[in-house]
Amino acid sequence: MARREKLRVAVTAAAVSALLSVGSGAEAAAVEWRPRPGMVYLSDMPKDGTTWYGMAARRGWTAPVCGRSWPDPEINVWSREVQTSETAAGRQNTILFDTEAEAVAFAAYARQVYADCPTSPDHGPNAIVTGYDYGTVDVEEGATVQGMRVTYSFNDNYHNHLFGVGRDGDTVTLIEWESNWSAPPVDYFKNVTVKNVVNRLH
Repeated sequence: MARREKLRVAVTAAAVSALLSVGSGAEAAAVEWRPRPGMVYLSDMPKDGTTWYGMAARRGWTAPVCGRSWPDPEINVWSREVQTSETAAGRQNTILFDTEAEAVAFAAYARQVYADCPTSPDHGPNAIVTGYDYGTVDVEEGATVQGMRVTYSFNDNYHNHLFGVGRDGDTVTLIEWESNWSAPPVDYFKNVTVKNVVNRLH
């Protein structure tokens, strides 16, 4: 009988690392997916004068904006990408872990990845990057919101990002918003987008 594959997060004294334990062949094909958690609605996204649209949630991982060290889970992860016709976009990844301890560890890992994002060399030598900590959201087992602004020394272009990390039991969701036009809608993102999405997980 095929064994259920596990997405494991190992916590060490030095760092939090995300590890993915995957099977292969018939074992991978035989995995039973758990019921999909609730995902982001278009109406959850910050209003900026344009209409949000996007494909339905799907099985699989969509790489977040920050970092190259994210896991690439193959089971029990769902994602959704949304955007406007003008300047804004968003994405969500939701992972169901085998244990609540794994979820707690991964949520902490995700927050650290977002906190480290402004110092990433991926932004290039001409980028001026500032990170922000927008605090917590009182929902389920907790959520946090972080942000980042990227500007370039050779022109006036800029890009704003918001990152939400929330947990409900053994489930963690990552929610992102970005725009190269409007200012970050921090209050709306915290109190509507993140709160709605985390409340909807289970």
